[in-house]
Amino acid sequence: MSKRVLTTESGAPVADNQNSASAGVGGPLLLQDQHLLEKLARFNRERIPERVVHARGSGAYGHFEVTDDVTGFTHADFLDTVGKRTEVFVRFSTVADSLGGADAVRDPRGFAVKFYTAEGNYDLVGNNTPVFFIKDPIKFPDFIHSQKRDPFTGRQEPDNVWDFWAHAPEATHQVTWLMGDRGIPASYRHMNGYGSHTYQWTNAEGEAFFVKYHFKTNQGIRCLSSEQAAEVAGQDPASHQTDLLQAIERGVHPSWTLYVQVMPAAEAADYRFNPFDLTKVWPHKDYPLRRVGRLVLDRNPDNVFAEVEQAAFSPNNFVPGIGPSPDKMLQGRLFAYADAHRYRLGVNHTQLAVNAPRATTARNYGRDGLMASNSQGRYAKNYEPNSYDGPVETGRPLSAPLAVSGWTGTHEAPQHTKDDDFFQAGELYRLMSAEERSRLVANIAGSLSQVSRDDVIEKNLAHFHAADPEYGKRVEEAVRALRED
Repeated sequence: MSKRVLTTESGAPVADNQNSASAGVGGPLLLQDQHLLEKLARFNRERIPERVVHARGSGAYGHFEVTDDVTGFTHADFLDTVGKRTEVFVRFSTVADSLGGADAVRDPRGFAVKFYTAEGNYDLVGNNTPVFFIKDPIKFPDFIHSQKRDPFTGRQEPDNVWDFWAHAPEATHQVTWLMGDRGIPASYRHMNGYGSHTYQWTNAEGEAFFVKYHFKTNQGIRCLSSEQAAEVAGQDPASHQTDLLQAIERGVHPSWTLYVQVMPAAEAADYRFNPFDLTKVWPHKDYPLRRVGRLVLDRNPDNVFAEVEQAAFSPNNFVPGIGPSPDKMLQGRLFAYADAHRYRLGVNHTQLAVNAPRATTARNYGRDGLMASNSQGRYAKNYEPNSYDGPVETGRPLSAPLAVSGWTGTHEAPQHTKDDDFFQAGELYRLMSAEERSRLVANIAGSLSQVSRDDVIEKNLAHFHAADPEYGKRVEEAVRALRED
């Protein structure tokens, strides 16, 4: 059987892919060697800007199947029938490090799900923790700068990390999560996923509910100690990618059961703490978990760059029956994520195969821009309204409206009767076993003791004391012992 012919990008056959054209034997190379120039020019442009956060990631395709009736809470098409399946793409990631970072590190993990529904793509962009470090997006660039590599030293600095947390008492809850046993998952398959934010569901009658998403791993929770993680990262920096890839290739398909907590919208204003505060969880005794369905991953991407690196998730990709809440961090992400993809991938990133709708067709009046591939035909107009049978609005909001009042300006979040930055961190500490508490204290002290300024250490110790007296005392003693060595 004859082999396929190698061609240039314009389709012309390549005569020699082993030797560059030169002016005689051993002479200088020729500018007219189009094949050489094309190869080098493309090579120089193979990389695109990496994500500022969530740069290091892995992904897989699969499906979501509804197992329980939730139509009393949402009229979302992909959730309207028990047994209905929807194709998905899921991207996991670390948060702080670069694209070349190791997988087995102490860091939150991104857990982003793209549902290819019949009413458009729905992106649920969360983490493997139910809370986060901050509650207002105006602090997000500052927070990430403190966790990233220092501009001078070129490495993550404990001084920067803990200095920011010293000035952000609301971070104490998430710091307790991060420094605890679940701070380093053994693999992406062995961790939970959370929407983290509060979202809104609306049913067919127009009733509004606020919800939180919980993806519970069916493989069981498995984590690494700091010592185990250092060994794994040294042996295989891509350990999580290796695990996910090989599991799916050998037919071991990871799955998660999706649950939601549901709060009637009318209860939000008088709830004892702000239900839209990303640094807090809703106790299950107040709003128990309701099962929704099962997420299964069963197919690896054919090309990691095209389908994982170029995968674009945005929390503002909603579908009818689902919408945003007043969660300030969510509101900031509604802009920031889509804008990041327009920068990294271009305004037409939604036309890439991994990002384009699969169960419906996108119809709008967007045209042109870098790498435009969907002209929509010679007769399609690029303005609306028109007299040429172009797509029209439905007049049906995706979700229920949110009531607002007051004056414009910069405001702190409204205070509820039990708002507190430390109580839930203390509760989390008290839920831990004696062994878990010891590892938590050791992890915190090992990092905090490296800080050079005593005032920064004292401010952080005050946060742990406020969360739980024993918690604070043990961290303080452990830090003192390490600094005296």
